[in-house]
Amino acid sequence: MQIMAFVLKVLPTTTIQGRENRASLLQCRRCARNIYRKQRSTIPLLSIVSQHNGLAILVNGCTGKMGNAVIEAVASKGIHLVPISFSRSNESGKIVQVGGKQIQLYGPSERESILTSAFEEYPNLMVVDYTMPASVNDNAELYCRVGVPFVMGTTGGDTEQLYKTVEDSKVYAVISPQMGKQVVAFLASMEIMAERFPGAFSGYSLEVTESHQASKLDTSGTAKAIVACFKKLGVCFELDKIQRIRDPKQQMEIVGVPEEHLFRHAFHLYLLTSPDQTVSFEFQHNVCGSSMYAEGTVDAIIFLSQKVQSKAEKRIYNMIDVLREGNMR
Repeated sequence: MQIMAFVLKVLPTTTIQGRENRASLLQCRRCARNIYRKQRSTIPLLSIVSQHNGLAILVNGCTGKMGNAVIEAVASKGIHLVPISFSRSNESGKIVQVGGKQIQLYGPSERESILTSAFEEYPNLMVVDYTMPASVNDNAELYCRVGVPFVMGTTGGDTEQLYKTVEDSKVYAVISPQMGKQVVAFLASMEIMAERFPGAFSGYSLEVTESHQASKLDTSGTAKAIVACFKKLGVCFELDKIQRIRDPKQQMEIVGVPEEHLFRHAFHLYLLTSPDQTVSFEFQHNVCGSSMYAEGTVDAIIFLSQKVQSKAEKRIYNMIDVLREGNMR
């Protein structure tokens, strides 16, 4: 039997928690209060914004693991973080510490007025969305009503409606089910192969296994995208055949996920087998932790900021667009 394997493993890097002193906490509360009241501060807030063309970021879903990682990555690049975010009604008014930063939370009934005021306060504001699949369309509609550009790494929802909402609003956005740089490059190479060699794997059978933390409710968007490539290559496969593993015990014993990464990992395996069972191709990419996705998200932020500044005609992008433009660092 001939075997060809592709393996990509990305290990987490050490994250360094920043420290916020009492003065920073008071400044956070003061900033949030001013935004809520729709008042201008006597000190120009734009003076503290980063050197990235005055770019300022609001992370929606900041209390999750991805939101936390993005906040750390944004801070490391010197991009200004707007200290507000949105959450459930029972958490409205809370101030939470995320990635060493103090963030003021607002409930559903306040979010449009708060986001509108924040956009007035920070003209170069951009939202990063790492929330829940069920919130994708509702959140996108909010960003489009306000007119604020956004980077959405959340998967799920009605994709067709999502794109229509953004297209109709003419808001700039990067929408991608996969923010990891190297995985994006792998996906791009698969798409190129599918376009150049259609039918190359006709007759082959396909097995797809994906393992993510138990909190991920939907099927991997990356797995779906890779399956689409294999179908162009001639493989017959339906998305409901993707094997999703969410049980921690199975993840450790069958998939080989390290115990310390059960709560944040993305393991994918694609196995192609010839009709006579004599040839197999195996593609595998395993990611532990959130740092790779957070770094890719920052790349997407900077990329989209450049598109907004240049008033680019195209409004909706994905991470392959970011990759092709050479914005991956």
